[in-house]
Amino acid sequence: MLSSASRLSLIRGRAAAAITASRSMSLSAYDEYGKHVFKGDVAEKYLSAQGASAAVLDDPSWTATHADEVAAGVLEWALDNGATSYAHWFQPMAASGVRHGLTGQVQNMMMKFDDKGNLVKDFKGKNLIKGETDGSSFPNGGLRATHTAGGYLAVDTSSPIFLRGDVVFIPSAFVSYHGHALDEKTPVLRSNEALSKEGKRLLALLGHETEGIVANIGLEQEIFLVARDEFYRRPDLQLTGRTIIGRDAPRGQEMCDHYMAPLSSATPALACMQEIQEECWKLGIPLKTRHREVAPNQFEFAPLFGINTAQIDQNVMVMQIIEEVAARHGLAALLQEKPFNNINGSGKHNNWSLGTKEGVFILEPDDINEATGNESAFGVIMAAIVAAVDQHGDLMRAAISSPGNDFRLGACEAPPAITSTYLGGDMTAYLEALKNGATGAYKPTKKTLDLGTSAVLPFDVPAEDRNRTSPFPYGGARFEFRAVGSAQNVSLVNTVLNTITASKFKEFADAIEAGASPHDVAAGALEKHWKVIFNGDSYDEGLQQMLTDSGVWRIDSGVEAIARLTAPENKELFESLGVMDAKECDARAIVLHDHYFGTVEMEALTLIDMINQHIVPSVKAAGVGPLGDLEAAVGSIQTALTGIHAAETSYEKAQLARVLRLETMMDIRETCDAAEGIVPAELWTLATYKELLFLDSHSTDLIE
Repeated sequence: MLSSASRLSLIRGRAAAAITASRSMSLSAYDEYGKHVFKGDVAEKYLSAQGASAAVLDDPSWTATHADEVAAGVLEWALDNGATSYAHWFQPMAASGVRHGLTGQVQNMMMKFDDKGNLVKDFKGKNLIKGETDGSSFPNGGLRATHTAGGYLAVDTSSPIFLRGDVVFIPSAFVSYHGHALDEKTPVLRSNEALSKEGKRLLALLGHETEGIVANIGLEQEIFLVARDEFYRRPDLQLTGRTIIGRDAPRGQEMCDHYMAPLSSATPALACMQEIQEECWKLGIPLKTRHREVAPNQFEFAPLFGINTAQIDQNVMVMQIIEEVAARHGLAALLQEKPFNNINGSGKHNNWSLGTKEGVFILEPDDINEATGNESAFGVIMAAIVAAVDQHGDLMRAAISSPGNDFRLGACEAPPAITSTYLGGDMTAYLEALKNGATGAYKPTKKTLDLGTSAVLPFDVPAEDRNRTSPFPYGGARFEFRAVGSAQNVSLVNTVLNTITASKFKEFADAIEAGASPHDVAAGALEKHWKVIFNGDSYDEGLQQMLTDSGVWRIDSGVEAIARLTAPENKELFESLGVMDAKECDARAIVLHDHYFGTVEMEALTLIDMINQHIVPSVKAAGVGPLGDLEAAVGSIQTALTGIHAAETSYEKAQLARVLRLETMMDIRETCDAAEGIVPAELWTLATYKELLFLDSHSTDLIE
């Protein structure tokens, strides 16, 4: 029997579902698209009243030439939409899994009161373009301290200002008094500059002049939705985002029955997803796709492509909106990579593509070959990326080393921790021919399927199949970094992709300027780095060993992968391209190791509480179960935590924490799950997988 609070929560969810269903019959929701983002026609209306136009926002120098006009326009737009405050909106390091919304902000009024108590508008250009805050209270890896605490905020002109509720949000970079990056955003912006500079050089040598290169991304966001009343019966979900213990339900995903099944209006999930989309549309976030994923209660959203900085900002806000809207529907949204054992985890596939500022798609063979007038241009560019993946696979692995990926990588449709790239048969054959001296354009074969029925006409399919075991497959005009975790801010991921690609573009451009032919440079790179191309089954343990033996980067431990940020050659890479200096690399590794250790410590302390406050009492009440083992387990965890705290460095703490998490706590989980299997259900006080994972069959009938 549900509690009255739980029943009320579900009633509200059902009511919301009915309301959403009725309004979904019209296109009214689309009328709101982009009204809460300050760009295009929205900005034009307000900036023209200030003697300017929306076009000024396209040039970053508006912060020096038109700051007051833009601030005045933003203020009037804000007031017309019910917003009276503003915030410089920034992205501290190591926020995944712990910080709601992954961002930092201080909300300030856009008005003040004069001496007579009258309300006066108070928002100028100086308020808009710059801010200041405490840098020492955020994870900073030693870049800040209490006696050197200054942190400074500057508007990021590549990502539009937006409003939500009564607040205008100003996407901002966050740096120290000395200019060191204290955030996720600043290295991405620097890497964009490096990529554009070196890509522009290479394209010019291949025959195409451009103003610069941009990286476009599309981020697929996977989540779980569970009943909120059951969520409240799981301290581990509440405090750590994943089930630290929990016996498998008799049913999982073995029948593949959840994947892309109809979104049922009988549960709050559909109404929740519809409302999430509508909120996003107002912010100009083109959240186009929604569907069920493979695991029970797992779902996915996917947007259209866009410039990487704006897409990262939008994804961060999408994650916040998902959590907040879910609560309004009696649900809890789980964004962590592996909330449940033995079913799929959640990823955030980072679809990455390159284009010129004029709109030429660099990873689309016909487009770039035509633009350059060089039929080998695409092959040269692909050779550079292949070389980047092979040489810098350690950094790609470091970029996806979120704590939740400990349990996700290598199974259940997530790729293993071996950095290879899938290109497919046609592309591989083309590059192999190029490596061996051939010239000419890449012309993939056309494949047509004829189903043998007049009801379905023959249709074309892509030249290549899909390889979901590859961490970095080519998918036609884009690469898909499939190993990225669902809870991550993907800034480091895209910083790495941009940086390693810029490095190879520079290497190629330097060689060509020195007199080598583009073909010879590409062929030499392919010869050296060919081993990273792998079109087979990355789950096959024998093939995994083959890749490992060949020298492809394999780092099973996320803790060890993070440490690669401090390798001398990687510091030199980032520093040479102006992305991060040595101090910033060291600091980021410290922050990420601290984040890993902190995550494990929270999990360990939560497990102690769950054993003492739930499992042991249930076992005692039932008179069955491994009571002695459970009591001993608490001591084992406490001893391990004492050892971790005694370690001297963040790296050492993280190494010990990984052993606690993946060995000691996994053994203890087996003991706890065995107890759950024999304690009568009425005496087990924690929500079970049966109660958490099956909205379709476990929604309570509210009609008495």
